[in-house]
Amino acid sequence: MTVIGIFGPTAIGKSRVAAEVAARLDGELVSADAMQVYEGLPILTNQSPARLVGIWPLAKEASVGDYAPLAHAAVDEILAAGRTPVVVGGTGLYFRAALAELELPPAPAPGARDRWAAAYEADPGAAWERLRELDPAAAGAVHPNDRRRVVRALELAEAGSSLAPEEDRLWSTHTRRPTLIVGLDAPKDELERRIVERTRTMFDAGVQEEVRAALAGTISQTARKTLGLDEVATLPREEAIEAIVVRTRRYAAYQRKWMRRIPGLVMVESADDIVALARARE
Repeated sequence: MTVIGIFGPTAIGKSRVAAEVAARLDGELVSADAMQVYEGLPILTNQSPARLVGIWPLAKEASVGDYAPLAHAAVDEILAAGRTPVVVGGTGLYFRAALAELELPPAPAPGARDRWAAAYEADPGAAWERLRELDPAAAGAVHPNDRRRVVRALELAEAGSSLAPEEDRLWSTHTRRPTLIVGLDAPKDELERRIVERTRTMFDAGVQEEVRAALAGTISQTARKTLGLDEVATLPREEAIEAIVVRTRRYAAYQRKWMRRIPGLVMVESADDIVALARARE
């Protein structure tokens, strides 16, 4: 039995295509989306029925390290039942984590990032030299003026990991199970139309009330990164729609970059293409 992974930019229609594929191949959906893991924002995060959707409260600080074992268990349970797991999502790291055994870095010590950031601000050159002492390979891969990456590399080195591991399993062909990975895309103008349509549909569905209710309770820093949350909360409807469309367009461009780097990915146009490829592997 082959696992099917479906990736693509936001608003491209991944959920609809994945649902059709699952229906035709006796499959079950597994979400690979960093924000759909939260309950309380189903409209804003465009949730659809799948495993690992709405599993955590908004107060939880989520991470790919928490998500990966749940995704692996979901995939394995579906396979054990003789069915086809269809992993679908737009968060690149979550998508790879669901399909592969990533060597995730250990959690940094509390306050480590702030401490290293302060050290960099005080003396960027000295911070980079310290990185060269702790992790020469990472120092060789990071420019001394790249504040964000120098700080991250120091944080990882202190925790016993590296920004430049000997083997990069993120962009390798390794997957946990035999996997067909496909990508969906559309011309720029068509994707823009879908982004605008989906954004307006969210407001018609009551996303403003949903966001107000969410912000009335405790919400984690990771949940606060949900695209559109701040815009819905602070701007009038039309301004919020315009701002969300702009941010979504940029996010879609970022997702396309991820898609080009996923090894073994096959571009397809429809559920028919995916079903045909999957059946050819049987």
